[in-house]
Amino acid sequence: MKTITLLALLIAVGCILATGCVAQPKKDPTNTTVSPTSTFTPFVNTTTVPGTNITNATNTTSVNTTPGLSGPLRVSISGYSVSRPLPVLVDNQTVGNVTREKPLDVMVREGNHTVKVCVGVICLSEPVDIVFAKKSFIDFGERLRKEIEFPEPTVRLINYFKNGNGVGVNVEFINPTQKDLLMSVEVSCGYTYIDGRTNIRMGDSVRSKASEWVEAGRRVTKTVDLYFSYGSAYTFDEPALRQITYQ
Repeated sequence: MKTITLLALLIAVGCILATGCVAQPKKDPTNTTVSPTSTFTPFVNTTTVPGTNITNATNTTSVNTTPGLSGPLRVSISGYSVSRPLPVLVDNQTVGNVTREKPLDVMVREGNHTVKVCVGVICLSEPVDIVFAKKSFIDFGERLRKEIEFPEPTVRLINYFKNGNGVGVNVEFINPTQKDLLMSVEVSCGYTYIDGRTNIRMGDSVRSKASEWVEAGRRVTKTVDLYFSYGSAYTFDEPALRQITYQ
């Protein structure tokens, strides 16, 4: 009986010890792994892209897509006598044409600008401050009449004078266009004189044609000599210009 009891006790003790040996590895700290750390490391690396700047990209898009405000501008030449349309420029960029009958209406970005109207190679300019929803006006008519008297190619009489038995006539060839021109004019003058053979006052006229090569935007003065018939006591009218041509 004692032998059986002792054997049972030994078995019980052996079971307890065996249970402790099996459970021991579960409590060993050397077998614990830190898997979360190794798991998140590649995640962080894949979200970092070198050279990417999200803030700068957003600002650039905002600037490029924001439209500027504009205001209306009317340009006129108030009856300036010109047969062809005149180009209008804003900040040296052509925006349209203006005539004496019809002004030019355009929309211009807000701010300070320079407006020009050109007659050939000659341009007049005016500053303008454009404001959103407020119409601005510029009239070049008065300045054009004062500063560009001749918008078309022409020849004008400057003066004339007695020159021996004739008259000298100074004429000016004016070329306001953008190309060189060969310009011509007929100059004539009526006069009277006393004939040396009959002593009778006679009437006659004289004429001559003059031509000149005139560069674009330039003026050339030329003296045309008109010679009277032989006689004395000359009187003469103001010379006249006719048949002005250019090509």
